[in-house]
Amino acid sequence: MTHQAARELEEAASRYANEAIRLDSQGSYPQAIMMYQRAITTLMKLVQLYPDYKLNQIYLQRAMAYQERIKALQAARGILPPPEEEEVGVSVSNKPGMVETLKASFEDLVIREKPDVKFDEVIGLEDAKRALQEAIIFPYKRPDLFPLGWPRGILLYGPPGCGKTMLAAATAAEIDGYFISVDAASIMSKWLGEAEKNVAKLFKTARELLKNNKPVIIFIDEVDSLFGTRSQEVGGEVRVRNQFLKEMDGLADKGKKLQLYVMAATNKPWSLDYAFLRRFEKRIFVPLPDVNARKKMFELYTQPLTLDEDIRLDELAKYTEGYSGSDIKDICQAVQLKVVRELFESGKALEPGSKTRPITMNDFKEVLRIRKPSVSREMYMTYMKWSEKFKAL
Repeated sequence: MTHQAARELEEAASRYANEAIRLDSQGSYPQAIMMYQRAITTLMKLVQLYPDYKLNQIYLQRAMAYQERIKALQAARGILPPPEEEEVGVSVSNKPGMVETLKASFEDLVIREKPDVKFDEVIGLEDAKRALQEAIIFPYKRPDLFPLGWPRGILLYGPPGCGKTMLAAATAAEIDGYFISVDAASIMSKWLGEAEKNVAKLFKTARELLKNNKPVIIFIDEVDSLFGTRSQEVGGEVRVRNQFLKEMDGLADKGKKLQLYVMAATNKPWSLDYAFLRRFEKRIFVPLPDVNARKKMFELYTQPLTLDEDIRLDELAKYTEGYSGSDIKDICQAVQLKVVRELFESGKALEPGSKTRPITMNDFKEVLRIRKPSVSREMYMTYMKWSEKFKAL
């Protein structure tokens, strides 16, 4: 194997794991579970592609640790697999360098928690919110006003960190229905096994939930890993994608009034193949926040912080053109860490009643000098060009 290929997979697994731990510590458990799953997927991909790699035992131990944490989170929040399902397992054969096939139950692929995000909590993104209202919320409230039916395939695309997942969650929270969140990378990964059966079961479960006379939203994150165009197919991707397309076509054939929706999100819309795109009637661009949205984000994220009187949030909003919503949150966290670090370095952090000093504009400026946007101008222009060709609000 090439050292470069291994290093890239190692770094990806590390990023996913670090993000999972951060979300876990903040109490964002559904998102943490998803990131733990991605870390496991990446580690197992490394192990299976390079079975003789000397660090495989360490990767397997990490994968088992992440799986145990997923189980603990699921148990604590009542997301337990039914007894008839096969339990997730990571096992290593006695033969050195060989890894047995890993299996996972369908329950470990999905997160069914009701999102606790309101539509008006999503800052900015008015065009995207309007399109989602027309496609899902209005038909839910007044289906009689839609004699021609409504879209059931909705694609959210745009740069990372701009609110695609939050939009999907907020939409689900606006309707009294079910929200099934699925990580496409986990569906496709070899270690989960029998991926097309998991896709079939996903839609079967959604159709069964419809019998309760409530709408169902299936949300598929990183859908490019499921429907990306590839020059070489491995691991049965063609069968899985064909199964997914078959299920999508089944939605269209079941009548105009079906309230089962498939929402998908991607940071790489240009990698999606055309067969997938044409089944998604709504293709909604989720852009970087404008200056007004950035100001509101600074207001939100600095609310619990102690700010100096010289703080001018409107100026910070202007300074951060080209930054994503997650970038702005990271900036506010970095500024808070800066003053906390100063307190610890002063030796007074453990003294009773000690507090950090107020955060100043200079603190923000210092962080902004070293914290650049996660989305380059060139990358953003790529999104704009793709949007001009394929956007469908």
